[in-house]
Amino acid sequence: MVREFKLPDVGEGVSEGEIVSWLVEEGDTVSEDMPVAEVETDKAIVEVPSPVNGTVREIIPDEGEVVKVGSVIITFNVEGEADDAETESAASDEATESQTETAEEPEVSGDETDAEEASTGEGRVFAAPSARRLARELGVDIATVEGSGPSGRVTEQDVRQAAESGAETEDSSGSTGGPSPQSGGATSGPSPNAGGGGTSGPAPTNVESADRDQTLAAPATRRIADEQGVDLNKVPATEQRDGQAFVTSEAVMEYAEAQQRAQQADAAATPEGERVERIQYKGVRKTIGDAMVNSKFSAPHVTHHDTAVVDNLVETRERLKPEAEDRGISLTYMPFVMKAVVAALKQHPKLNAELDEEAGEIIRKKYYNIGVAAATDAGLMVPVVDDVDHKGLLQISSEVNEVVQKARDRSISRDELQGSTFSITNFGAIGGEYATPILNDPEVGILGIGELKQRPVVEDGEVVAKHTLPISLSIDHRIVDGADAAAFANTFIEYVENPELLLLE
Repeated sequence: MVREFKLPDVGEGVSEGEIVSWLVEEGDTVSEDMPVAEVETDKAIVEVPSPVNGTVREIIPDEGEVVKVGSVIITFNVEGEADDAETESAASDEATESQTETAEEPEVSGDETDAEEASTGEGRVFAAPSARRLARELGVDIATVEGSGPSGRVTEQDVRQAAESGAETEDSSGSTGGPSPQSGGATSGPSPNAGGGGTSGPAPTNVESADRDQTLAAPATRRIADEQGVDLNKVPATEQRDGQAFVTSEAVMEYAEAQQRAQQADAAATPEGERVERIQYKGVRKTIGDAMVNSKFSAPHVTHHDTAVVDNLVETRERLKPEAEDRGISLTYMPFVMKAVVAALKQHPKLNAELDEEAGEIIRKKYYNIGVAAATDAGLMVPVVDDVDHKGLLQISSEVNEVVQKARDRSISRDELQGSTFSITNFGAIGGEYATPILNDPEVGILGIGELKQRPVVEDGEVVAKHTLPISLSIDHRIVDGADAAAFANTFIEYVENPELLLLE
């Protein structure tokens, strides 16, 4: 008996997911709870387990395909319930409740869309719905397409190749329709050369370099050659003087223009795929993009900039680093920043909040979960450290390092990416001083950290080198005023400039 397995809801409010990779192939034996696929939803990748013991009968969507929750993504031959496809196919006359699509389709051999799967004489055609849909759109009979996927599965690429080969055949048969290139008279045959504008065709043939060792030319001609990037020794000469080639400015311009036409012709002849790379806007990239758009255009952003002088912070960290290393922890500045942020949030609770527009309420939170933006190969993610106010520097450091690493290797869970009340983005780790951070919706504040390094500071009327930390604080101006942002920034700066105050928190 065939058991269909539908994509489950693997996250809160998720309506679709991308099949990142299949962990099994058709014909593989699987056991219950054995992972069969990796599915990306929102920002996390989760493994989808097999619900049964049996063998994989059919894998439906291709890797990279986005499927709706509730769509059938894989079917199994269940251990002990039935055997092979022949048995199942023969028994499909009386359709049982679980033998839905796969059992019924062989019987319905009309031109219904999904029934195309079973319309060949040799048996069913294995193809994803997207491949069948593409075949219909391109007018390709999928039954005639040779599949290159597992077990002869027809992929979208197979369909496209079939469509292209068909198109080429038609085109070539049309263009070679007899003697048209010769007798067709006017236009179509030799169009690449004679058709069109008349100038572009023969131009490249005139681009023949002279490749001389020495060329005579007037100073004005040499200036023109420099401006055009032309080597005079390659310009065909029209005159001779004193037994040597002499080149005029007209010859230089003619050569330069011919070169440009030849380059344009070469570029036009280059397939688009060799000049650009098209990347689908989906998955994490699209999730990030949607979130940024939603945040930027729902909350009026205001960004407050300031700078902290943090020599004391640098010295404190240097003192504590060896102790942290002895405990197997790499102590960065981030735990200090997080502790200072929480201390400032306690004094300025307007920034540890969110706006519930439907209820018409501002929700101020009395817990402090801090999101830390991390650049990953898949895009920006914001793993969260919970209850920062209850943890020491080393524990925070350990947890930050752990969740950031998990975000980068894509092993992080959805729970670890949710629930933050305020976020920090450390763009200074890459470089730069100030930025305009976009709020991590629905939060109302995000602190950007610039590069910590020595900069000139005026102290007692003299310019001295000090370690400084630029900050950029973005707020949701609907419920946080500029004065609130400035007051928060002042408190934060007080803590990072005097890190011993964090001992009191």
